Amino acid sequence: MQEERLTTLISSEAIADRIAVLGDEIREVYGGEPITIIGVLKGSFIFLADLSRAIGGDAKIEFLGVSSYHGGTRSTGVVRITQDLRHPIEGQHCLIVEDIVDTGLTIDYLRRMLEVRGPKSLRVATLLDKPSNREIAAEVDFVGFTIPDEFVVGYGLDLGELYRNLPYIAVYSP
Repeated sequence: MQEERLTTLISSEAIADRIAVLGDEIREVYGGEPITIIGVLKGSFIFLADLSRAIGGDAKIEFLGVSSYHGGTRSTGVVRITQDLRHPIEGQHCLIVEDIVDTGLTIDYLRRMLEVRGPKSLRVATLLDKPSNREIAAEVDFVGFTIPDEFVVGYGLDLGELYRNLPYIAVYSP
């Protein structure tokens, strides 16, 4: 790992504080209803673990594998499903959990793909939102942090599968 290429953007303490607030906001929307939390792999796994505990209440966890970066620093615009849900979501309150919403292409694709499966409700929570890079409108219900158009790593986000294990979000400078 080349730490000299990393500049901290969001500290681990700020992430923990924001996730606690997001968990309360999400639970307030759903009340006591059970939720199916759908983590978008691989990037969301750390955020999903912390967020699901902050939400509390009855929750099922599902995973959906998606790829649109294919190892680079820019989305290719081509969304590829690498792992589908293991259980039906019909009639369930569903929350898609993403690490980052960037171009909007992936989350738009996922919303359309999952809506046809008949969930009772479908919302999106993302740790990071990069609206300056949108190629299409993307509806996001819960946002941790809005960030500038920088390539970021850490807290689940990677570059070529590296840096996911950082406890903070950093800007990566090539």
